[in-house]
Amino acid sequence: MAGRMNANHYLPFELPLKAIDDRIAKLEDLSKQNNMDLSVDIARQLHERTKLVKESFSKLSAWDRIQLARHIHRPQTADYIELICDEFLELHGDRAFGDDRAMQTGFARMGEFRFMLIGQQKGRDVHERSVCNFGSPQPEGYRKALQKMRLAEKLKLPLLCLIDTKGAAPDIGAEERGQSQAIAQNLMVMSGLRIPILCIIIGEGGSGGALGIGVGDKLLIQEYAYFSVIAPEGCSSIIWKDADHKAEAAEALKITAPELLKLGVVDGIVPEPMGGAHRDREGTARILKSRILEEFAALNATPIQELLDQRYRRLRAIGKYREVALETVAADA
Repeated sequence: MAGRMNANHYLPFELPLKAIDDRIAKLEDLSKQNNMDLSVDIARQLHERTKLVKESFSKLSAWDRIQLARHIHRPQTADYIELICDEFLELHGDRAFGDDRAMQTGFARMGEFRFMLIGQQKGRDVHERSVCNFGSPQPEGYRKALQKMRLAEKLKLPLLCLIDTKGAAPDIGAEERGQSQAIAQNLMVMSGLRIPILCIIIGEGGSGGALGIGVGDKLLIQEYAYFSVIAPEGCSSIIWKDADHKAEAAEALKITAPELLKLGVVDGIVPEPMGGAHRDREGTARILKSRILEEFAALNATPIQELLDQRYRRLRAIGKYREVALETVAADA
């Protein structure tokens, strides 16, 4: 049944749903084993479950939303490629070092609409996560993405970037191969690419790892994703010298979709089905696909120079400051 999860994958705030799901499962088993019509009882339990989900998700804390963004069953780039693309031809390697599996790139098609897709992939099981470095791209991943961006510009294809990473790989090898320079190069080139660029945060948007494919004409975020310069645990460790204050840090950082939209960091929120994307992959994919096509239609209709001017103004407008005369500062001191 859609929306039901394995008991091992209930988030802490979802635990009240477990009792209802257990009752529903028992009623369904009893109905099958004894050939009994228990549809009325099952429908009653489903109604109660829907009410509980609505109530739970109407009062989510920032930390609850962070956990949803990290859910093991949350759709990833590879899932969306399968669900929303009619064709996908993957392109590998950076022509210098290797093929980073944390960064998937390739030609994609939705109906008659063709574009270049670049997305970060975390993996599901232990083996896949290890191969994908748990979604933390290496420098070769960003160089691979950059090469495909330039190819898209050459072919005049729009660019779609799906962001989902805790952050870029921080290990010694990554630093030795120029991690910071690779990300900086992407920021510089993306700001001036003469093609429409749509960026969507589909899970975690962590630090420079997210920014490395996050410069575009529109930056959208899914309803239960987040975007931050640092993870709540890292912030807690720095401010409180203890990672146990992660929930407080999540609230203070203002990194959830509603807060980011209010601050003007993102341009829009992509809704998710009731209960989050992990409960309904197909429904989530349909909503995302519709929004992608809508945004690309608008971007493609805009002259490229106007797009570039708007992109520049959008990036320069992020963040607010207040100018104060030096005399005022001195008087306040």
